[in-house]
This record gives sequence, C-alpha cells and structure tokens, in this order.
Amino acid sequence: MSRLAVPKTYKLYIGGAFPRSESGRTFEVLSASGAFLANAAKASRKDARDAVVAARAAVGGWAGATAYNRGQVLYRIAELLEGRRAQFVAEIEDAEGATRAAASAQVDEAIDRWVWYAGWADKYAQVAGNANPVAGPYFNISVPEPTGVVAVVAPQDSSLVGLVSAVAPALVAGNAVVVVASERFPLSAISLAEVLATSDVPKGVVNVLTGSPAEIAPWLASHADVNALDLVGAGDLDWIDLEIAAADTLKRVLRPEQGPDAAAPALGRITAFTETKTVWHTKSMR
Repeated sequence: MSRLAVPKTYKLYIGGAFPRSESGRTFEVLSASGAFLANAAKASRKDARDAVVAARAAVGGWAGATAYNRGQVLYRIAELLEGRRAQFVAEIEDAEGATRAAASAQVDEAIDRWVWYAGWADKYAQVAGNANPVAGPYFNISVPEPTGVVAVVAPQDSSLVGLVSAVAPALVAGNAVVVVASERFPLSAISLAEVLATSDVPKGVVNVLTGSPAEIAPWLASHADVNALDLVGAGDLDWIDLEIAAADTLKRVLRPEQGPDAAAPALGRITAFTETKTVWHTKSMR
C-alpha cells in the first residue's frame, strides 16, 4: 500500500502562532501553469488588528535589545534559510514557473540580504547619528531610535526576495512588523514565517498576513497604533488613498517602488523607519 503524503497547511503568522483567519476564509494558490498548489488563509481586518496588537506588545522588548543582539538574531534567520534552501527553491519553481537556476538565485539573494542587514544592526546608528556642534558648554548628540510598529505591503511580483527586502530593514532598527505578503505568491511567506518561529525572533516582532492587499492595507493605513507604512508593493492599489489615510494618524510613509530594483538593499530603508532623538548634556567645567 502506498502512503498518502501529508499536505502542508498554510496559515497566518500572528504573535508567534499560526492561526487560521478568524473569518475562516481561504483562497486557492495556483502555479504558473494554473495547477492547484495549496489553499492559503485569507486574512480579514480582524486578523490585521490582531497582528497590530501582537506587534505593539513585542516592539518594546525588540527595540530594547542591544543592536548586537538584533544582528545575531537576523543572522540566525539567514542560517535557517540556508538550511531550508531546497524547500524555498522548490516553492518558487512551482509558484513562479522559474527555472531551478533562477529560483536558486532568488533564494541566495534573499539569504544574502538578511546577512547584509544583519551586519548593519550595530553600525547604522554610528552613520545615522551625530555629535552636533553647539555654542555653549554642552554635548549635543543625535541618535536614531525605532519608530514602532511598521505595516508593510510586500512586493507582489516576488515570492521571497521582495518580502525579505521589505521586512529586514525595518527589523534592524528595532521595529515590529505587520507584513501583507504577495497575493499571487504567498507560500514562501508562510514558509519564511516558519523559519522566524524556529529562530530567536521574539513572538510578535514579525506578523505575516496572506490574502488581498487591497482589502487589508486600508485598515493598516488608518490604524492609530501603526506608526509607519511601507507601500513598496502597493503600486497596483490606490495608494494615494492609503497615504491620505496614513496622514490622519501622522504615519511616516514610503511610497511604492517599481521594477527589479524595488526595495533594493540600502541604508535609507533602515533609517526611513527611525526617529531622531537629540540629547543635551552639560560638559564638565573642570
């Protein structure tokens, strides 16, 4: 008797757990040739709110960790991605119809970007901060701090690299993230969530929603407990309305990016989600 394979169930990732959508909805994920691959959970606005609650609870501990520790945690993600490389290559081949070489190159790029951002964790503050010259017996020092909870609409034309490119820089500075994965290619996002769950990333620091960005993004843009909004993958949405909704709660917004260089590794993607604190301290008169 031949054994039956155990099909994988793709759920959401919220607060370190893997719940189904509270609405019970799913949607079919098809391969590039139109073949059925899996059912993925279709997140609702309630799921989005739950993800924000989880991120808010987690951001204090993550922001309070040392920069060196955050760098170690991010590097550990890259190690685990490397260990599950074959799984991600196979998922990208099936979903995108990519050749094995192209899928392998995408996974390698995703791993390399984690490593690149991990290296910046204990260095970016030295570049983005400053000791300011002032007239008087004072030290005046500017230091970057995390902005808080960042909502991200991931690039929609990429299974893995786009997701990593949008999530990793927000984590470097100590932010917590709620990310809406690619609607066409969501499976690698949940597989990445499994990597996060088995790494040292504290629960709630990254929350992954699958489903319709057009449905979920407006709730995140208008949510008063979201501090910043990355619309890198929202080019096909009415992102002007999202930007207006974000302005009502004074969110910092990154606008959509198009093309193969969208969300390319850059120090600016780290500092985009930081706030500058300036500290005055008297000099000794002795």
